[in-house]
Amino acid sequence: QRVWDLLMDTDAIGRCLPGCKGLKPIGPDRYEVELGVTVAAIAGSFKGTVAIEDKRPPNSYTLVVEGSGRQGFINGRARVTLEPGDDRTRVQIAATAEVGGMIARVGQRLLEGVARTMMDRFYACLAKQVE
Repeated sequence: QRVWDLLMDTDAIGRCLPGCKGLKPIGPDRYEVELGVTVAAIAGSFKGTVAIEDKRPPNSYTLVVEGSGRQGFINGRARVTLEPGDDRTRVQIAATAEVGGMIARVGQRLLEGVARTMMDRFYACLAKQVE
């Protein structure tokens, strides 16, 4: 339950999401977000929305992200599933993303690595808040 509560805490998410300049509520489980992202030699700001859908507390939810900026766009979906263990909660993520524009053309081969690094940093930051 503690892990679920943390994953639903927009202040914690905003603090831990790399490049996040804040989450602003715009509806139930829907937020406006601005991110600063760098891929290869391309750096820029992306504005978009984050929505939490198909919530099944405290077991799973789907995170839907849509964003765009001068450098391109990203649309993604991630199914987040929490599995209780003896002394820990395992968080599994199955994600897909579509990226276009200059950021995709220049950084195509690097995008998966950048996405994994951002996710690792995000969850490591959240894990420190649970302990």
